[in-house]
Amino acid sequence: MSGGNGVRVSVLGLGAMGTALATALVEAGHTTAVWNRTAGRAEGLVALGATAVGTAGEAVAAGDVVVACLLDAASVHEVLDPVVDRLAGRVLVNVTTTSPEQSREIAAWAAGHGVAHLDGGIMAVPSMIGEPGSSVLYSGSAAVFEQHRPLLDLWGESAYLGEDAGVASLYDLALLSAMYVMFAGFAHGAAMVAGAGVTAGEFAGRAASWLTAMTGELAGFAEVIDGGDYTVAGQQSLEFSDLRDIIDAGAAQGISTEVVDAVQTLIRRQVDAGHGKEGFARIIESIKHPR
Repeated sequence: MSGGNGVRVSVLGLGAMGTALATALVEAGHTTAVWNRTAGRAEGLVALGATAVGTAGEAVAAGDVVVACLLDAASVHEVLDPVVDRLAGRVLVNVTTTSPEQSREIAAWAAGHGVAHLDGGIMAVPSMIGEPGSSVLYSGSAAVFEQHRPLLDLWGESAYLGEDAGVASLYDLALLSAMYVMFAGFAHGAAMVAGAGVTAGEFAGRAASWLTAMTGELAGFAEVIDGGDYTVAGQQSLEFSDLRDIIDAGAAQGISTEVVDAVQTLIRRQVDAGHGKEGFARIIESIKHPR
């Protein structure tokens, strides 16, 4: 399918995510060129109506908007540095996972070569692209975001976080940190009950509803943190939150307690500093001020 809405798009990088992004574009009627270092990954997209090109330079030349969905920041430069003359005057939407500083460096590099730039952090797995629940965080050029919002919305709910190109990456990584710590906590719990013959699947059935219910507490935690008053009535105290029983139970099962040890360390640091009767939310002070 091609030509339906006037914006030509090129997608560089056809891993699972790049393929999902390109698929959404083709299905929406965008003239879409695709390129990947490893030949052969474009066959399904070509069958849908995309055009596979042989070089990154051809891909850049074919698009008004160039989407980079590559391995890392180094890959962005390896692919685009040699063809930057063709990229000048076009729009680069970089959804490669990078650090905030790398995102800012790529934005500065793009600006120095006359390239309009938008950085994106994808909060979805490939199968979610274009489906409810998918969202993409953007920072960088407000003009690019507004001009191409209809295109960006094809992938999921689009959220613009400001001109600082590193903010989307920072927010993305912050959200991922919360996810990974949650999953690690689940794995620790599953390991604890495994010794009693409970499967991970059985444990997940109970953990999912429990964790979902607990996310309802996040807004209250945030209000306390933003207010900076950890003595507000109704909070569970740090002393009460001592995790020794969990650690001892895990050790008795012969499993590693490293996941819970990390949280206990944050708690004990504040208790030892004389804040034991204050709320659990105070552990953020242990994180913000390690020593």
